[in-house]
Amino acid sequence: MTASSWVTRWAKCVPSGSRVLDLASGQGRHARLFSGCGCEVTAVDREPSHGAALADQRNVHFVAADLERDAWPLGDAKFDAIVVTNYLHRPLFPVLHAALAPGGMLIYETFAAGNAAFGRPSNPDYLLNTHELLDVFSPHLRVLAFEDGFVVQPKPAMVQRLAARRVALGSALTADQCRL
Repeated sequence: MTASSWVTRWAKCVPSGSRVLDLASGQGRHARLFSGCGCEVTAVDREPSHGAALADQRNVHFVAADLERDAWPLGDAKFDAIVVTNYLHRPLFPVLHAALAPGGMLIYETFAAGNAAFGRPSNPDYLLNTHELLDVFSPHLRVLAFEDGFVVQPKPAMVQRLAARRVALGSALTADQCRL
């Protein structure tokens, strides 16, 4: 499976050598993307067998954890970028904010309300409400881009996408921090 076009677009804002968290990583399409860019990646997924799919990636550390049942497996580790796609567990929102290092980038993309018309997921517990990502993260992060609506690729769906940076205290986001 290829990397999300949204993640690929914003990966350009994450410098080589960065510590990246790929949350609910699945078989690691985004862990591979960031590893290939020279980043140190921690991939977390509840399915232990997905670790085998990443065994050939030298800069990827796989952690098997059920994020909805178990305690947060990464302690107080900080990351320069956090990537979440096709996954929603609202109790993790404050944990993600706490795990994002100053200057760090949050790249989030998942399904939104209205997706039931196109298939799964259809359970409202796994669909973002209108502007939910923006409402949750904009008070704490500098939003670089946000989308909420219908997409055709990779399949018809309703999605929300957010790219945001945690600006370090006493600093401003500059144009050279993110060249698109």
